Amino acid sequence: MSNDKGKKPAETKEPRRALGRGLDALLPVTQIAAAAAARAESPYQMVGIERIHPRRDQPRKRFDEPALEELARSIEEQGLIQPLVVRRSDEEEGYEIIAGERRWRAAQKAGLREVPVVIKDVDPESAFELALVENVQRMDLDPVETATAYRRLMDEHGYTQDVLSRRIGKDRSTIANTLRLLQLPDEVQERVVARELSEGHARAILSLKDPGEITKLARVAAEKGWSVRQTEQFARRKLEGPKAPATPDPAKEPTPASTANVRDLEKKLESALGMPVAIRTDGAMSSGTVEIGFDNLDQLDRFLRRVLGE
Repeated sequence: MSNDKGKKPAETKEPRRALGRGLDALLPVTQIAAAAAARAESPYQMVGIERIHPRRDQPRKRFDEPALEELARSIEEQGLIQPLVVRRSDEEEGYEIIAGERRWRAAQKAGLREVPVVIKDVDPESAFELALVENVQRMDLDPVETATAYRRLMDEHGYTQDVLSRRIGKDRSTIANTLRLLQLPDEVQERVVARELSEGHARAILSLKDPGEITKLARVAAEKGWSVRQTEQFARRKLEGPKAPATPDPAKEPTPASTANVRDLEKKLESALGMPVAIRTDGAMSSGTVEIGFDNLDQLDRFLRRVLGE
């Protein structure tokens, strides 16, 4: 292990803390590397990349390969700017990643032999909670991964939804809605993970109670490229009884191409705003609405300030 005292990660502003008491010293996650480096006697340490390994129970299970390749090219040109956050593992002289597995994977692709790290003395339970918060704040988890991580924290720590809400800085209603995804049949969960269906689609489908009907509706909605609103309408008709039409009016259904364009616009807006976006259109794609979700009042306040140019 060698020390590098000549470099410091770029300073960042300290945002409001999201977690409750107990992990305050560890957060906010997205700024933890710079904050820890500023307090430490040695800003950070350079560690051989082969001595670092990801958590076996890392909340995030899937990584976007094209995005990793893009990050690897950036690291090749500019180096790894933000240190990884790690803890000493039980393996001899090894380190376990708390925050930064995506950067670690990209650094391997870029051929780096050493990477900067900030070492934190935390227990495995706190490390898992911190890893979850980082991924949630960065919106790196798919909805099913998020729900699974929430459930694990509740089961292993005895958290209620209210306690978990305070610990990770999410509204209780958001947590409750996300946990409902675990009630979906496996096939439907896989469609959500594969982004064939959004979390909004899943919530609409869950209004049906029969697992067979849920799976059937999910399959049809994914194959036809239905919007969330169309899926809600069909589920409502199904619940109202057999007198309702079996499917939405084909004349009012947007074409697959137009649906793909709407989804692309939703993703671009979500990426730019860091907030969930749903675009609702009529059958002719000539009018509609844009819905922007927020998890708390602070997020809404930041959005309004951005829109108003303050």
